[in-house]
Amino acid sequence: MQEKQKINIVWFRNDLRVRDQISLSTALDQEHPVVGVYCFQPKHFEVTSYGFKKTEKFRAKFLIETLQNLQKNLQQINVPLWVDHQQIQDLFTQINQAFDIQNIFYQTEWTSEEMEEEELIRKALPKVYLISQYNQFLFHPEDIPFEEFNQIPEVYTHFRKACEKKSKVRAEIPLPIPQQHQIEIPTSPIPLLSDLGFSDFKTHPDAAFPFQGGEDQAWQRLTHYFWEPKKLQYYKKTRNGLLGTDYSSKFSAWLANGSISAVSIYHQVKQFEKEIKKNQDTYWLIFELIWRDYFKYISLKHGNKIFQLGGILQRDYNWNFHPKALADWISGNTPEPFVNANMIEIAKTGFMSNRGRQNVNSFWAKEWKQDWRAGAAYFEAMLIDYDVHSNWGNWMYNSGVGNDPRDRKFNIKSQAERYDKNNKYQNTWLQEKLF
Repeated sequence: MQEKQKINIVWFRNDLRVRDQISLSTALDQEHPVVGVYCFQPKHFEVTSYGFKKTEKFRAKFLIETLQNLQKNLQQINVPLWVDHQQIQDLFTQINQAFDIQNIFYQTEWTSEEMEEEELIRKALPKVYLISQYNQFLFHPEDIPFEEFNQIPEVYTHFRKACEKKSKVRAEIPLPIPQQHQIEIPTSPIPLLSDLGFSDFKTHPDAAFPFQGGEDQAWQRLTHYFWEPKKLQYYKKTRNGLLGTDYSSKFSAWLANGSISAVSIYHQVKQFEKEIKKNQDTYWLIFELIWRDYFKYISLKHGNKIFQLGGILQRDYNWNFHPKALADWISGNTPEPFVNANMIEIAKTGFMSNRGRQNVNSFWAKEWKQDWRAGAAYFEAMLIDYDVHSNWGNWMYNSGVGNDPRDRKFNIKSQAERYDKNNKYQNTWLQEKLF
């Protein structure tokens, strides 16, 4: 009987890139050949108790495009990517039947579903070492000025100021050197949308996020936004826009699935400040990257409380849940035209501005007093740029059970008048028919 070839695996989840990729770089430093693995798990595409899929078509398509690009970029360093659509433990068992897996390198995750996945692999492959490292932060956990995660402040400003004063952003991890030999794996086609239960579709002509997935696309976007029209120097002034592709950086979707790292973006901002201009606008993009970090640290501190009705504050509000209210909110059938326009936009495009997200959240949770978790779950399903920490952190924040020390409630009519003075945004989407 021929001895199986020993390999190391890089298990990709939300770190779908080659540049600044610590798991990949670490694995390639080991003695055995490296194989990349990605699993489309059926549970991620199942219908939830709310009546929509956990991942809907927009993010599914973006993910497929991302993996096509990752596969191409890995080929350039002689690393094959094994992709399949099945239970995670079954996939790793199948790979271990073909090869002798020595180590599995992957990005550290800490929310419950991700940790359950790790446990399934441990049980399936008890003799294999699982090695995880943090690689999704701007400020690495070893570099923040708090000895324990339970010391993370409950107010963003306190966290930001402490990190800005005492922490440094690490250098990018260099691009990996190619493996000497291409290791052969069984044919591993990336699933089509139809394999995941969706029909193909065309991007809406008015979509504020008409971009494709993948590391190459992320860097093309950065080049455009920073270095061509140099929009970065106006970021703070335009970031509350509602229409068009350039009112904000639009990095969020690529950040969410790890096609580009916060560290890479930070160093590009610093280069822009050195070569072009340094002002409040350039700083504000870093400010927003720190917000992203903050919600990750809040979930590290509080664990599953971010998914609970009382949130991290464990507040006992009198929440309601009416399926008709959810259907009306989703379909843009509320008394607020600004809310309706935003809800139609997300239904048609899988994207919504930051300003819109705050308003529809406030309406759902504070005007209608409906269970905020239903709204967060809908965003999880629909958003191209869904990130577990930012999504649930922001929903807690705007629902009064999170990190907003002032517990604000949005005056939606006033917001519409301020940010959509001529009704251009509302007119664009209210003319659309949803169902």
